Amino acid sequence: MRKTITTLLAVTVLTAVGAGASPTLAREPSGVRYEQIPAGAYSIVAQVQAKPGQEAALRAATLPLVELVRGDPKNLVYFLQEDRAKPGHFVFYEIFATKEDFEAHNAMPYVKDWFAKLPTLAEGGVQVMRMEVLGREPR
Repeated sequence: MRKTITTLLAVTVLTAVGAGASPTLAREPSGVRYEQIPAGAYSIVAQVQAKPGQEAALRAATLPLVELVRGDPKNLVYFLQEDRAKPGHFVFYEIFATKEDFEAHNAMPYVKDWFAKLPTLAEGGVQVMRMEVLGREPR
């Protein structure tokens, strides 16, 4: 079965190329690219765990952050993730050019509002690791 699917895919690509069309095997890159992340960028890896029975409420309170934070011009990368094996366990991955940019982000009203909801929704607040992005040469 797998060999048949592979053969059909190869025939489809070759037919498209033969007809003068370019096969679209990859999308155009969009969003932030690695080369746009400055050397020494300020990165955050954070996690929060919902209190028992509050998983859906914490998810509902947290999901709006994705659009809001990504819309912040000081934010370079933002991912919100939820553990598939443990619903209600959220992990955030964020990159800002500087610590000051991150602190300005934390001063935003929507971030403060989210933190204010945590005592009723989360166990132990947010655990934060403040990281430095490596692998980039200074510009």
